[in-house]
Amino acid sequence: MIFKKFFGAIRAQLNKLANFFWEADPIAQMQYEYDLAVEQLKEGRKGLEQYRGLVERVSRQVKEGEARVAKLTSQAKAYLKVGDRETAAKFALEIQKAKGDLEQNQQQLQMHETAYNNNLKKIQHANKKLVEVREKIQKYDAELKMSEAEAEIAALSQSFDMNLTTDFGQLEHMIQSKIDANRGKARVASDLSAEGIAEIDAEERMEKVMAEDALKDLEVSLGMRAPEVAPVVDHAKDLGPAERAVEAPALEPEK
Repeated sequence: MIFKKFFGAIRAQLNKLANFFWEADPIAQMQYEYDLAVEQLKEGRKGLEQYRGLVERVSRQVKEGEARVAKLTSQAKAYLKVGDRETAAKFALEIQKAKGDLEQNQQQLQMHETAYNNNLKKIQHANKKLVEVREKIQKYDAELKMSEAEAEIAALSQSFDMNLTTDFGQLEHMIQSKIDANRGKARVASDLSAEGIAEIDAEERMEKVMAEDALKDLEVSLGMRAPEVAPVVDHAKDLGPAERAVEAPALEPEK
């Protein structure tokens, strides 16, 4: 009783282990069962080939028996024609024995032919089923892989959601922050690069005027240009009292 329970427990654990492997990779299990069936079919085919050899041997015996009966009958007829009934009677006995053997061989041949054809039909049917199973395995394998790919794509589509609550969303936010920081640095550098531009422009204008004046001086020294004369500016003179009296017009006396 104890051993029965013990072996029952072991059998249950083995069933659990087998179910685990079946569920882990059912396609592989189907392929394994298919391979086993193919091996069994191969063994059945070898047996059928050997059985066919037996059928061929019995068939050959039947043909030989038919030929023996025909030969003995021909010989018995020949002796009857010449009036040798004693010898013909011996051949008649041989003919009966040969016909008995022939009948047994014919019965065996019929039996073996029937059995062979039945087994052949079974093997052909099994082979057809194996072809269907192989096609199903290929179909299920493709469908299973496709379904697994679809499940992976569905999971990836969820993980690719650009939401701040997801990893990709947080990474996108970090990338955008770095982009904004880099653009800020570039803008500051651009703004700082504009400092001192007005002073530089003023200095360049001053240098340009000085260069023009120096060129004019050179042209004057070379006699290629007349020196420039400063323009005379008329200023109003401030006259004294005496001069203002002289210059003032005399008033005519009243009449």
